[in-house]
Amino acid sequence: MEKNGRIFVAGHRGLVGSAICRELERQGFTNLVLRTHTELDLTDRAAVLDFFHKEKPEYVFLAAAKVGGILANDTYPADFIRENLEIQTSVIDASYRSGVRRLLFLASSCIYPKLAPQPIKEEYLLTGPLEPTNRAYALAKIAGIEMCWSYNRQFGTQYLAAMPTNLYGPGDNFDSNGSHVLPALMRKVFEAKRSGEKKLVVWGTGRPRREFLYSDDLAEACVHLLNLPQSRYESLLTQNEAPLINIGTGEDLSIRELAELVARVLDVDCELVFDTSRKDGTPQKLLDVSRIHALGWRAKVNLEDGIRRTFASARSRLELAAQ
Repeated sequence: MEKNGRIFVAGHRGLVGSAICRELERQGFTNLVLRTHTELDLTDRAAVLDFFHKEKPEYVFLAAAKVGGILANDTYPADFIRENLEIQTSVIDASYRSGVRRLLFLASSCIYPKLAPQPIKEEYLLTGPLEPTNRAYALAKIAGIEMCWSYNRQFGTQYLAAMPTNLYGPGDNFDSNGSHVLPALMRKVFEAKRSGEKKLVVWGTGRPRREFLYSDDLAEACVHLLNLPQSRYESLLTQNEAPLINIGTGEDLSIRELAELVARVLDVDCELVFDTSRKDGTPQKLLDVSRIHALGWRAKVNLEDGIRRTFASARSRLELAAQ
C-alpha cells in the first residue's frame, strides 16, 4: 500500500478498527477515510455505494460488525445474522463497483466446526457442524468469506478474509450482558476486589480452552497482510480454496487458568466457583497459525502483559460503572 493511498477502515471506533487505525498511523499511512455510524449506516446499501463512489478508497479494512459473547449471540441470533450480512454485503459489493484494489474482511474463529481437530487449519472450514450458541453469527461470517471468494473468481478482485482468534485490548466491551469471556472476567474480578467478595462465579465448567490475541497485535497482522508484495498477496487468492488466513498466537489455556491469571494480574485473592448451569460453548478453539508465520508475522504481546494493558486502559470506565 502506498503511504498516501486512500484507506477506508469500516468500524474504526470498535476494538479492531481503532487498533487498525493506530497501526496505520504508526506506520505513516496518512490518508485514512473514516465515518461514524451516524455519518454512514453500513447496512444502507445505497448510502454505502454513494460513499464509495464519492470517496474512492483504494484499500478497505472491513472491521465493522455486530459482535458479542455467548449470551448475546444466543439471545439475539436474528440481529447477529441480519446486521452482519447487511454490513458485509454493502461494503464488499460497493468495493467492487468502485474499483477498490485490496480488501481485508475480518471474520472470526467461530466459523470453524465446533469439534474441529486442533489446532484448526484454514481448510477445516465447512467440514462439520458449528457451535449452536453462535451459529447465526458464524454463518454470516462464512457468507462474507464466500462473498470475497466469489467476487475474486467472477470479477478478478483481490479480497482476503482474516480469521482472528478471541480478541481483547483497549476499547473492549465490558458490559456484563454482552461482553466476551476475558473482559467479563476482568470486570468480575475488579468488582470482587472493590467489594471484598471472596468468591468469583465463572460461567460454565472452566474446562474449555481458548486462545487470546491482543488487538494491537491483530492490527499489525492486518496491515502486514494488505501490505504484502503483489506476488505473495496473490498466492493467498487461489481459485480452488477460500481466501482466508488465521491470525492468532498459537497458544491457549483453560477458562479456569484464565480466571486464575486475571485474578493474579489484578492482585485479587478469591475462590473460583463454576456455574455449570451456564453453557460452555466450543470445547477448544486453537488456531493453526503456520500460514501467517510463513508470511513473516508473529504475535508480540503475551497474555499477562496484554491483560495488564487492557485493565489500565479500562480502569476509569470500570470504576464509573461500579459506582
